[in-house]
Amino acid sequence: MKYLKTIALMCCVASQALAQVKVESAIDVPGILIGEQTNVTLSVTLSEKESAALPEFEPNAQLTPGVEVVRQSDVDTTRLDNQMMRLSRKYTLTSFDDTLYQLPPFKAVVNGKEYAARPLALKVISPDVDLEHPDQFFPPKGLQTNPFQWKEWVKPFWLSVLLIVLCLLLYYFIIRLGDNKPIVARIRFVKKVLPHKKAFNVINKLKSKSLNTDADQKAYYTTLVDTLRTYLKERFGFNAMEMTSSEIIERLSQEEDTEKLNELRELFQTADLVKFAKYSTEIHEKDRNLESVVEFIETTKTEDMPTIEKIEPTLSESDKRSQKSRRLIITLIVLASISILVVLAFVCWHLYLLMI
Repeated sequence: MKYLKTIALMCCVASQALAQVKVESAIDVPGILIGEQTNVTLSVTLSEKESAALPEFEPNAQLTPGVEVVRQSDVDTTRLDNQMMRLSRKYTLTSFDDTLYQLPPFKAVVNGKEYAARPLALKVISPDVDLEHPDQFFPPKGLQTNPFQWKEWVKPFWLSVLLIVLCLLLYYFIIRLGDNKPIVARIRFVKKVLPHKKAFNVINKLKSKSLNTDADQKAYYTTLVDTLRTYLKERFGFNAMEMTSSEIIERLSQEEDTEKLNELRELFQTADLVKFAKYSTEIHEKDRNLESVVEFIETTKTEDMPTIEKIEPTLSESDKRSQKSRRLIITLIVLASISILVVLAFVCWHLYLLMI
């Protein structure tokens, strides 16, 4: 007897658990016209601890021959009392044949077991057509335009205004760039003659000159001293052209011996007397001065100097300001062009969204 009571109790508990699962289906409109749509709602009531799977259909799938599933909604979950819940899903059906359809029961799977709802019926009716009075038929209506709503066009409108402003700015910058002509500053590389060779070229020409007059002597010593000053500037790197004779001697005293500097000092003194005091020199004195210059150059010359000179152009302040202004205008043109492309893309995208 105890075993029989236990078995009976277990059967009662199992039947009660099975009774908790409830599958229902309902149709909104059981009768529709050809091409109309109606909804079937499938709901499953079960415990919160259980899991269920509701049927899914592909778009335009055939529920039964002649009845299509247009679409289906997502599963909606509703919490109930006593730790119960209800799962529901809506299926939209349509048909294009006028007949009475017996819809197959919708099935749900709960914990691996299949439960079926009650079957439903759908009546599809053809509309009444009065063939005896064809004049009462009306042609199809024309296309109806959607009402204009300003809030939908606010963003593309103001973006279009911004696009026009950016285009005007770009046109202005291009005009300014055309007015601001580029400054071409080319760096030149010229072959440079070594200082001692350049000085010897001038000295060789001086050797053939005769000093018959005071003017000839003045020109001779002026050329000789200037040649020496140019050599000193290029060879030693100090501006001998702007220095006095004593300053040159003092500067050279740091590098050359006293005997050679005495000869140069005598040359400078003689040149000053010829240029400013109308002093006339003898031929042997002229030759001695020339030889002292040649000897000084021979002693101090060097071959270890660059033979290529890089000449960089010197720009005025106005040219520098013009270059900065041109670079700024080019930067603004690039930024304006990028902004125009971005704004144009946004306008096209919003117009596309309004058209679909």
